[in-house]
Amino acid sequence: MMNSLSRGLVLILMTFSVQQSIAAQKTVANDKSTLPLTEIQAFVETFETIREGYVDKLTDQQILNKALKGMVSALDPHSEYMTKDEVADFDELTSGNYAGVGVEVEMKGDKLVVVSPIDGSPAKQAGILSGDVIVKVGNTFITSLGFQDVMNLMRGEVGTKISLDIERDGKIKHYNLERRLVEDNSVSTKWLSKGIAYLRISQFQGDTDTEFYKAIDKLKKEQAIKGVVLDLRNNPGGVLQAAVGVVDAFIDKGMIVYTEGRHKSSSSQFRATTKNTRLPTVPLVILVNDGSASASEIVAGALQDHKRGVIMGTETFGKGSVQTVVPLSDGAAVKLTTALYYTPNGRSIQAQGITPDLVVPQAKLTLDKDHFVVKESELKGHLGNGTGGADRTNTDVKFELADLAKTDFQLFQAVTILKTLPKFDYHP
Repeated sequence: MMNSLSRGLVLILMTFSVQQSIAAQKTVANDKSTLPLTEIQAFVETFETIREGYVDKLTDQQILNKALKGMVSALDPHSEYMTKDEVADFDELTSGNYAGVGVEVEMKGDKLVVVSPIDGSPAKQAGILSGDVIVKVGNTFITSLGFQDVMNLMRGEVGTKISLDIERDGKIKHYNLERRLVEDNSVSTKWLSKGIAYLRISQFQGDTDTEFYKAIDKLKKEQAIKGVVLDLRNNPGGVLQAAVGVVDAFIDKGMIVYTEGRHKSSSSQFRATTKNTRLPTVPLVILVNDGSASASEIVAGALQDHKRGVIMGTETFGKGSVQTVVPLSDGAAVKLTTALYYTPNGRSIQAQGITPDLVVPQAKLTLDKDHFVVKESELKGHLGNGTGGADRTNTDVKFELADLAKTDFQLFQAVTILKTLPKFDYHP
């Protein structure tokens, strides 16, 4: 027989069902759906079975939280139910200031996959890579945990230790990390050579676009910008509006991205403006890889569709869905997938990603040694050059590999393109 709690739950849910039915009739005349009472009865019975018979004693709130988490997380890898405390943690994460190991992850089936480690984080410094699968956090295997539970395990007090077991290429690697306060300045800059600026965005936070504008303005004061490398590799995404703002720095009109969902309120368009445009014509190369996700893909897709720059690297992650955080009355929230992103030309990013214009894998470049070469000037009886210049022999040719080519082949290729492009700017 049901106890008072179970009967109370049924009564509440039945009352809510009637209210929902009345509301639906008032707002949408052709929508006759009501809450399914038979399924709700099954929910209450399951709740009661767990409450009375589960091996460990759980509070009603614990059971309800687990039920809500399961219901939402079963929808897709990015939807989740968050308790009031988890909402506070989520707000902290999106602010770019939290204590942890600094790794962005996604659930792929029952696997927790590293999208990218954040620049300067313990995870990045330890050598954790995009594509690594986190098997165990501390002594806990992640297969039995929800996404937010894993995040709670990985975060903690500054200075505390945490161990991660990671699967890579069929082998398990063990990492011991120390949690740190991850204060991630999302934009970093440097000069790669005269006039060629490097701008890296590690993730898209609430103020990334403003930070990006300031970085460009600062570089302009130092010297004229003749070419830009925008590095979005291993950028897991973040705030949509920040990504829109970054694209706005390079174009002054047209669509940047639009969303389409089940409801009209989920559909939106974001267009370029003139007030934020900083570099409308400067040659641009955008670097991406399989760790570039979500907002990074929006930026790359928009610039590619506008033919504003050359996308270089490897195919991106393919996360093109929109999550809306819906607050609940008790302070909890549901992060729900409500729409899909589309590039200006109508391409879907979801499960497809962005294919680069130039596919350049990350590689280590080495030179062939002891390569025997004979030049014209070394042939017996060769002709002079006709201008009086000195002959050049094999020993005169000295080629040394640039340090950048050794350390970051993709970036080296990007710089090479930007140095070469002006030579093709021919106007008869």
